[in-house]
This record gives sequence, structure tokens and C-alpha cells, in this order.
Amino acid sequence: MSKYLVTSALPYANGKLHIGHLAGAYLPADIYVRFLKLCENEVIYVCGTDEHGAPISIRAEVEGKTPQEIVEFYHQNILDSFTAVDIEFDNFSGTARAEHHKLSQEFFTELLSAHKVTTKTTKQAYCEHDNRFLPDRYVEGDCPHCGAAGARGDQCDACGKLIDANLLINPICKICGHTPVIKDTKHWFLDLPAFADELKEWLENKPNWKDNVKRFILSWIEEGLIERAITRDINWGVPVPLEEGADKVLYVWFDAPIGYISSTIEWAKKIGKPDVWKEYWFDENTKLIHFIGKDNIPFHAIIWPAILMGQSKKYVLPWDIPANEYLNLEGDKISTSRDYAVWVEDFVKDFDSDLLRFVLAANAPESKDADFSWKDFQNLVNNSLSNVLGNLANRVFAFAQKNLSATVQRPKEPNRLITQDFIDSVYNDYSEFRVRKVTKAIFDFARDGNKYFNDQEPWVTIKTDISTTQDVIFYCADLLRVISIILFPIMPKSMKRLRMMMKMNETGFGWKDIWQVPEVIEIGEFERLFRKIEDAEIDEQIKRLEGKVKNS
Repeated sequence: MSKYLVTSALPYANGKLHIGHLAGAYLPADIYVRFLKLCENEVIYVCGTDEHGAPISIRAEVEGKTPQEIVEFYHQNILDSFTAVDIEFDNFSGTARAEHHKLSQEFFTELLSAHKVTTKTTKQAYCEHDNRFLPDRYVEGDCPHCGAAGARGDQCDACGKLIDANLLINPICKICGHTPVIKDTKHWFLDLPAFADELKEWLENKPNWKDNVKRFILSWIEEGLIERAITRDINWGVPVPLEEGADKVLYVWFDAPIGYISSTIEWAKKIGKPDVWKEYWFDENTKLIHFIGKDNIPFHAIIWPAILMGQSKKYVLPWDIPANEYLNLEGDKISTSRDYAVWVEDFVKDFDSDLLRFVLAANAPESKDADFSWKDFQNLVNNSLSNVLGNLANRVFAFAQKNLSATVQRPKEPNRLITQDFIDSVYNDYSEFRVRKVTKAIFDFARDGNKYFNDQEPWVTIKTDISTTQDVIFYCADLLRVISIILFPIMPKSMKRLRMMMKMNETGFGWKDIWQVPEVIEIGEFERLFRKIEDAEIDEQIKRLEGKVKNS
């Protein structure tokens, strides 16, 4: 079996988790990891909060707190939201921890020793009102590329291009609103062009990568790589391990991905095997997979691999980077600053978490932006979950209890509803991160079960042919058994409930069990798997969103 190390982009510990976050980097990773574990692969899933950088400092200043207080609050808030929707990490760490600081400083020192870091005096925005240099995210203005307002000093969310903060049009200090001036400051830079040939050779051997990722990377290479600042003038972050840089910290883009390694180290210590992390990060056979949003593609596909290449120890490089596009909300862009979002902690107060997992999987933004709307959510839950899968389970179980003493024997003939081709196609789609296709295929499978139940008319044949009727009900129940396995990565709680209704183990089942057809399927206590979502519930959610728009 292969060995996998799966990560999701570290969420900033300066705000809550919304459904767009889940759809991009976290739910797809959790689904993939659960699938790998079903197939008995060796896999660990690590993540943590990104706890440095300007967003943390800005939030702290706005709320009148210390950065550490902000980090601790949002780390727990984010972790609670992940837990509420059954995102299961093997370790969830944070970058404001001693182990991470030490490792990040070692990475910087290694690059410096390898002459892959340069120094230069640069011009940077300086706020004379606040008497401070302004890191890129402390400056906002109009994008010099597309003209969009509200572009940050590091990137424009409208066009996705990276920005030199000094080129912003009509720049302002984000803290006080005054116009900054430009002053000289010394910084350390990653000599990214020095890695160009090695990166190109490495990238050319990635035929399996998603088209949107490859296109993004190729455009970067074609435009030419430039040196990237590793340090910045700010007082919150990993201190630069140099006497002349004592007033600076490492840039958050540099230390954040190192958090994947420090989180793995933390995991190893927690399980009592402090050196086992090396079996993942220094084994060339490890498949390192980074789940991210499209805005993180250049950092994970070019800059992060270069940082790893610059170390004296031979770290494993990313095997795949299945970046997803954005999830919009009711046709508009999710905006945390305007509170225009569906927050995870709010969603789970009103609806079961598996419903969100299902809808986001069915509408995953895998190759293009997707949209979440409350009406679509209602339709998908009612028409696919309740009317198809829930209805099939309810009909089969009710019939078995009423007419067959809640027990059906395995027929002599194999279940023709379940084919090797179908199982193989689901397996391949999971393996290649095609969650939308998997979801559709499984529910088409459930529809076939409903059609078969209808066509066979067991309510008629029970009067004259009990043996045939038992076979029909067994085939339908067996189809549900298979669904409880193949849909488990997407809807773990619901599939455990489904298995309980058939008196099967809630845990300990795997992909190989698909073909381990039981001699008997016994129906226990059951209830409807999925309730229908009422119009009034959806109307209330839409009103909340409309209220946010009016108040923004």
C-alpha cells in the first residue's frame, strides 16, 4: 500500500470558518483521506492555523487585544467548526509554537548558507501618522493590473495577480486611513530564479495535475520568476535569526507551509514516536498532497518546492496539488469583511453537518467557480437525499420488517445491481479528486435501486412468490450496504446510521468489504435517514443574508 501525507492550507487565525473555506481546501481533503483509509492505505492528515502575519496583527489592533489572544481564540473557534462538520485531522497545530519557530529559523539559515538568499534595500510604504513601516496587507488601494478597488498590498482578489504594494493606485494605510510615503528598508529575499531550471524539470513530470493548476504555474514560469522577500517589518511572527535582522520577522508566506512539517513533528510526539515524522518527509515514496484554494497555487507549486529544494536534507516534494476554485454565495462573492457568508458554526445550529458535506461535494468547485444557494441546498437535500436514498432505505426496511420478519437471506445469484465497472469508476474518481462525479454516480446508483424496487413490485409478488420477493429485498438491502461504504467519505455520520439500521458494524469496514456479501441482512430499528427541509427554514436563511447585504 502507498504512504500518503495529506495537508490542507493553513487557515488564518483571524476569523471564523465559512462554507467557502470548507469547499476549497478542507472537505475535499477530508473526503480523500477517508477514502484512502477505507482502502487501508497508510495516511496522515495534518493542518493547523496560520498564526503570523499582518492579518493577525490587524485583527489584534482592531479588537484591542494582543496577537496571541487573537490566535488562541480563533484557533479554537476554527477547530470547533472543523469538528462540527466531521473534518478529522491526525494533527491540528499552529504556527505560533516554539517547535515551528525553531524549524522555520532552521529553514531560513539553510537557505542563507546555500547562498539562495540575497539582501537588498527596498522601498516600502511608511505611515508617518503611525510612525511605522507598513507590511503589504497594511496597505490597500486600486489594483495596478485591473483597477479593482480594495486590492491588498500583496494580491488582488479580483484578478488574482500578485501585487507590489508600492504600485497600488491611491494607497491608504489600513490602520489610520492616511496616505503612506515610500521609504528605504533592508530585507532578505529568496533567490527564486536560482531554482528555475530545477523547478521546471520537476514540474514537467507532473502529468496528473489538474489543468487549472498547470495553467497557473506555466504562466508564472513563462513570465519569469522573481526574487521574493522572506522578511518584513512587523513585530509579530518568527524572529529573523540574525543580529542585523533582529527588528524583523520571517514573512508569513515563508513560514506557513513549514507548518505542515512542524505539525507532523507534533503528531509524532503525541503518538509517542518522536522520529516517525521522518518516515514521511524524507521518504521519496511518500505521496505528499496539498489541498488548497486557487489563490495558493503559486506558493505551493513554485515557492514552497523551491524552499524544500534549498535544504541540505532531502525533503519529499509535493506529489499533487489539487487546487479548487472559489465557492460563491447566491451568485455573489463571499465577503468576510461584509459578513456576507454562511458561517460553519451558524450552519450546524440549524442543519445536520452531513447535509452540508453532501451539498458541497455535489457542487464542488473543482475546475470552475461554483455557487451555493439556499434554494439549491433545499432541492438537493429533498430531491436526492430524502426522495432517493432516504426513500429507498425506508421502503426496503419497512417492507422487510412487515413481510419478512426483518431478515433476508443471500440469494444464490450475485447482485446484478452492483457491478465491478461501477465500483471501479467510483474508486478511480475518488482517487483523482473528482468528488462531484462520485456524488452523482452514487445517487444515480440509488435511483437504480428505487427503479428496481418499483419494477419488481415486491408488494405484489409477496402474495405468490416469497422466495423471489426475498431475493429482491436482499438485492436492495445489499445495494444500501454498498452505499454505506462508498458514500462514507462524504457523509460519515449518515452512513454509520445506515449501517446501524442493518445491524452492521459502525466502524472497521473498508473498501474490500464491498464484495464481502453477508449471508444474512437483518433490519433493526430504523428511522428516515434524511428529513425534508421546509420552505420556512430556507426563507429564514435567505432573510438573514439579505439583512447582511443591507447592513454592509
